[in-house]
Amino acid sequence: MFKPRWFVAGSALALLVLATAVQAEQTLTYADLVQRLTDLSRLAVLPPAGEQGAQWSSYDRASKYDEKTGKYVHWDANGDGQGIIRMEGDQSVMAEMKGPGCIWRIWSAAAQQGHVKIFLDGQEKPVVDLPFSAYFDGKHVPFNYPALSYNLGEVQSSGQNLYLPIPYQKSCKIVADKGWGNYFHFGYKTYPAGTVLPTFSAELVAQNADQIKAVNAFLAKKLGSDPAGKRADEKTLSRTVEVAPGKTACVAKLDGPQAITALWVKTKFANREDEMSGLRKLAIRITWDGQAKPAVWCPLGDFFGTAPGVNLYKTLLTGMTKQGFYSYWYMPFGKSAVVELINEDQQPRKVQFEITHAPLGRPFEGLGLFHAKWHRDTVELPADRWPDWIMLRTQGSGRFCGVTLHVWNPRGGWWGEGDEKFFVDGEKFPSTIGTGSEDYFGYAWGNPHLFQKPYHAQTMTQDNKGHQSLLRWHMVDDVPFHKSFEGCIEKYYKNDSALYACTVRWYLDPAGVDPYDAVAVQERDGYYTLPEMAIAGIKVLGQPNGQVQIQELDKAKWKNGVQLWWTGAQPKDKLALAVSAAKSGKYEVSVNLTKALDYGIVQLCWDGKKVGEPIDLYNPTVIPSGPIALGTHDLTAGQHKLTVEILGANPQAKKSYMFGIDRIDLKPIP
Repeated sequence: MFKPRWFVAGSALALLVLATAVQAEQTLTYADLVQRLTDLSRLAVLPPAGEQGAQWSSYDRASKYDEKTGKYVHWDANGDGQGIIRMEGDQSVMAEMKGPGCIWRIWSAAAQQGHVKIFLDGQEKPVVDLPFSAYFDGKHVPFNYPALSYNLGEVQSSGQNLYLPIPYQKSCKIVADKGWGNYFHFGYKTYPAGTVLPTFSAELVAQNADQIKAVNAFLAKKLGSDPAGKRADEKTLSRTVEVAPGKTACVAKLDGPQAITALWVKTKFANREDEMSGLRKLAIRITWDGQAKPAVWCPLGDFFGTAPGVNLYKTLLTGMTKQGFYSYWYMPFGKSAVVELINEDQQPRKVQFEITHAPLGRPFEGLGLFHAKWHRDTVELPADRWPDWIMLRTQGSGRFCGVTLHVWNPRGGWWGEGDEKFFVDGEKFPSTIGTGSEDYFGYAWGNPHLFQKPYHAQTMTQDNKGHQSLLRWHMVDDVPFHKSFEGCIEKYYKNDSALYACTVRWYLDPAGVDPYDAVAVQERDGYYTLPEMAIAGIKVLGQPNGQVQIQELDKAKWKNGVQLWWTGAQPKDKLALAVSAAKSGKYEVSVNLTKALDYGIVQLCWDGKKVGEPIDLYNPTVIPSGPIALGTHDLTAGQHKLTVEILGANPQAKKSYMFGIDRIDLKPIP
């Protein structure tokens, strides 16, 4: 519906009400739904009354909200693999919804051969009756579109996703036979009463095959370009800005009503460390319509979907390529847009910008303003809400559209044991509750490999140790809200073990409340440092491959009741340890190690020179090695280095190549 030229500003409310009524009674064909898979401008349209988003999943049903006490019970329950609504005979009821609605996303961690059946609109015969695994292999009709139906790896445990829309008019019920697998999500939208939708079937998919093939081909081969193509009357502003330390440069001032439809950036860095620091110390700031507060404030790298540094990848909405960084978020404004670049580095920065903007295809009234804000810890929650970590809390009407999560996990081990929880319009129990952090981001089992798909990606990983960077764009499964939204993800590990930073993207009505402010530069860069790992005077030097942690052991057998435990490494990997001599002199040096079924064969070096023969640490049970002499050495006062190199493993050992050390003894010789 277009605003007539004679329409006066005082009638804006009447126009919005009329537009909402028209939306509520709309008819959507299957081709319309397929087109939404790449329609970036749709996200900016504020949701009409009655539009809702939710998810059925296999979350642990022990998590509850007690209305009598107002407290959350077993909120950290973590048995998320088999939760269902109920059993009907031998079948599990996974989901039940009233229409009009559409399933937009189906996910599983380990879909197997048991059939999952989808019943729509009261029909006795299911519209889909397939082994659950066949939903995700891109081969089985009607889901035979590999860019929309896929496993993230050669094995099914890497995460399985389906993004083909499954609409229904009156109702949807999903049941599963025995042997269906483990873990599931069904993300869906419910539309306003009066919305007319087709009922999904294989025939409906076949009738729209040309449109689906076109979308599938774009998502498979053309990421990095605008799916809308060249828009009518669009213009591109190209500008290179040089920003001195501590200064802000205005990149562009645009008059409305318009929309920024694409934003490209290109810049250079001296090395990897310069990238990581520079992209956090540069920040992009965008202010819409003269508002007192910017709606976009974000470190430059995080705005383009990944951190820290430059990590090459492509998704539908953002990416980093050798040609530059891109964003295709559709950003409408009514009166004005001011784009600025802030440099809080110690050196000048030079950045090339290309900003494409175009007239709106409809009145601005009824559109939301695009928001992107970066933060770390922001909100303290009551004890019964542990382990929730808030990604976004906002008020007003709008759509939650996704998040980039940067995890700093210096000690190693799995960091992401946590569910997403979305509380919409003040609800006490979230209408979306998930089954694990990696599941929310579309993969499974903490898979430590890079992947990039149109709506989700893992753009950086260090084998689940160090830096991890993930994103999820809610492109078709955005979460509408009318009064408020609170989106959380569980964070089981304290800040002395893992740190989170996130950038949230959402659309919000111009009168809505955005509580996020700029974050000081010292909070954005340099906080990800390696903690000192030490026991009994032994310190870990550098960042070895694998994980080093402190493991508790039997105090009667290990002197300190703990050991430094090195896991996840491979032959040829090295671990450097430091120990200090109190004063110069001659010392007998010895070590006490651990032997076990899955420990390796190691070679030790003292201050860069081999000492002794290779040590086989295999033993059927876990035992201390006892003192192992490394010889007599003339030592200067101060730090000395013991290097451990993995050579292999005993033929009888489980090939995990682990290593553990209880202590290093330096015995002075008079």
